[in-house]
Amino acid sequence: MKTIILLLVLILASLAPASVFAARQGGSGKGVQASQPAPVGEDYSSLYENLGRQEKKIAVADPIEPFNRGVFWVNNKLYFYLFKPIARVYRVVPEPARVSVSNFFSNVATPIRFVNAILQLKFADAGHELARFFVNSTFGIGGLFDPAKKYGGLSKKDEDLGQTLGHYGLGPGFYLVLPILGPSDLRDGAGLFGDVYLDPWNYLVNSTEYLGIKGGDMETRISLSKDTYEQIMKESVDPYLFIKNAYIQNRQEAIAK
Repeated sequence: MKTIILLLVLILASLAPASVFAARQGGSGKGVQASQPAPVGEDYSSLYENLGRQEKKIAVADPIEPFNRGVFWVNNKLYFYLFKPIARVYRVVPEPARVSVSNFFSNVATPIRFVNAILQLKFADAGHELARFFVNSTFGIGGLFDPAKKYGGLSKKDEDLGQTLGHYGLGPGFYLVLPILGPSDLRDGAGLFGDVYLDPWNYLVNSTEYLGIKGGDMETRISLSKDTYEQIMKESVDPYLFIKNAYIQNRQEAIAK
């Protein structure tokens, strides 16, 4: 039961449509204009910045498109009528404070990135993450600040189990829109299971506290976004296809690194 609850919480915490879609729009957005770079501490700021590049792209089947579009519709309503209103209230907190909260959550998640870098034999990146954790946990006051990046040029190396599986040749399977989580695919959805067990919060708090912590992380990311998701929904001819193509291209790029 605990495993099921933790998985649902991870999905909840990962939803931040505004932040997920806060990236520079490429050539296939059909009217969506380029947005400003995402703020410091934005976990998903680069998700769609590669959209429109001309490299060879992997076609991902979408055999359950009607189902995916239904889930997309529900997620969209949850965002506009629940998550975004909460984030608007949260914005009364000064932005530097919210950035520090986001930095803290990102620092705690270091083991997920570190272990997946090791699994992909990216030992330099693993050392990079370890150095970031040490510097930010000490000089950054428990990760509230990011001196490793500001003064040492050590940027976060995003790695997850979905990327690890892709690194070893496992294909994406088919496209999925997960409840609350949003865009994914069969491989990345399965990768969530492993990443749950690499999350330190899984061992530090009980399930109820975990829910509150991940919910706070999610709302912090939404509050820091620049409302690009709203722009996509307003100006894109088919937001579902825009987001699908952006997600697939970004994951292809991340695995190829």
